[in-house]
Amino acid sequence: MKSEELFNEALKLFPMGVNSPVRYYSPVPVMFSQGKGSKIIDVNGNEYIDYSMGFGPMILGHANEEVALEIKSQIDNGILFGSITENEITLGKIIKNAVKSIEKMRFTNSGTEATMHAVRLARGYTGRKYILKMEGGYHGAHDYALIKSGSGTMTFGTPSSAGIPEEVSKTVLVGQYNDRSNIESIFREFGSEIAAVITEPVLGNTGVVNPEDGFLKFLREITERYSSLLIFDEVITGFRFGFKGYQDIVNIKPDLTTMGKIIGGGAPVGLFGGREDIMNKISPGGNVYEAGTFSGNPLTMSSGIATLNILKNKDYGYINNYTDKLVNGINEIIEENKITAGINKCYSMFQLFFNNKRVNDYNTAKLSDAVKFKKMFELLLKEGIYLPPSQFETNFISFAHNGGDLNSTVDAFSRVLKCL
Repeated sequence: MKSEELFNEALKLFPMGVNSPVRYYSPVPVMFSQGKGSKIIDVNGNEYIDYSMGFGPMILGHANEEVALEIKSQIDNGILFGSITENEITLGKIIKNAVKSIEKMRFTNSGTEATMHAVRLARGYTGRKYILKMEGGYHGAHDYALIKSGSGTMTFGTPSSAGIPEEVSKTVLVGQYNDRSNIESIFREFGSEIAAVITEPVLGNTGVVNPEDGFLKFLREITERYSSLLIFDEVITGFRFGFKGYQDIVNIKPDLTTMGKIIGGGAPVGLFGGREDIMNKISPGGNVYEAGTFSGNPLTMSSGIATLNILKNKDYGYINNYTDKLVNGINEIIEENKITAGINKCYSMFQLFFNNKRVNDYNTAKLSDAVKFKKMFELLLKEGIYLPPSQFETNFISFAHNGGDLNSTVDAFSRVLKCL
């Protein structure tokens, strides 16, 4: 088959044939050639209903015509100048008006870059050494983030990465998400040296894990008490649940925010921003260095502008209702067949865990049966349903998904889960 031939070529070029680890799964990863709306087509001509949506950015579906026209128009006018452009200003204004805490910002090329610079900025602003992150929280693939992280490294069963000096890991404290007493004990011991707490407000790389009532408010209060900064990593959640950040939904104002995915409409993007006095520490005006040749490039900005302008007029209730109906349908199948599994969801994100416990943090998530999940993934592929290929990723609904997709997906889950 063409996919196998191409993957054999990829194996000669890239480690394990891929350019990001979660794209690899045995025996041969599906290789896609095109997408339209809620559907993607592989190189062999097979069509799938897509619930990965590029791991979240494609909230309008694939190849949205309005977004595509804006990108094509920008290509005709040039894709890189190495200078400030009007597109950066336009997209920046849209984001600032939508997310209350972002007074100033810097665009980057990925979520990894955004969190890396936000961590450096927090240390530079406070003059402190330690960063506190949550176990299972994923903030990209830089040294300060890959300390007991989730997503790809969790999939492969390793809690961190080789190549990170011990001296670096000793500056990152790891707390338990949703565990106030654990966070309090860390602050009691290290509080005067903690520059910032960084967390996804909703964990999205251990599946979907929602914050317990009051947990995010508690993080805001304890960071203020110890004069530490609070960083919300909204790379996944920004503009996912409404035309705003998740922080605006729960009415909690972090000091710094990172974003990505949706704000670029599928083009490579990241952002870190927040309080003006903190952001003014960034070079060239301040002494915290940050730079990027492709940051704020006009091509990505045009994609982001088009995407957010469309989302501004969208009823997010549509994708939330779709998710509710899909999750309810799958839950009925689980109960009917007495399957040991449960589903976590947050608005238009959901994940099924093969687990007999309620998943509310990293430790309960990792008890899930990843082998059974992989079997389900493989069987769903044969049914024409594409999920992110890991128990510890997240499924996303787009505005392109429709009632026919919903019925086909529930029917496919019914056949597959009965087999399991």
